[in-house]
Amino acid sequence: MARSTDDIQRDIERTRRQLAGTLDELTNRTKPQNFVNDAKVQATSKLQEPQTQKVLAGVAVAVVGLIALGIARSRRRSNDIKELQKLLAQR
Repeated sequence: MARSTDDIQRDIERTRRQLAGTLDELTNRTKPQNFVNDAKVQATSKLQEPQTQKVLAGVAVAVVGLIALGIARSRRRSNDIKELQKLLAQR
């Protein structure tokens, strides 16, 4: 059964509309601002998870501990140097 030219033209127009909609959707998905917004949403949701918060708290405690240890060692080294200078000055 042969199709009429009107049927073919309607099919072509429908296909064009579908293709235009698809292209619009692809254009919208690939905008850099949309990628940024999606990344923000994902990061925010990940940071709100209790497990992630526990890990971050542990990392923060470790960093603070290392900084405190470094400061303590630096002060101790400074005090040792001062003590050596005093001993050398007495000679």
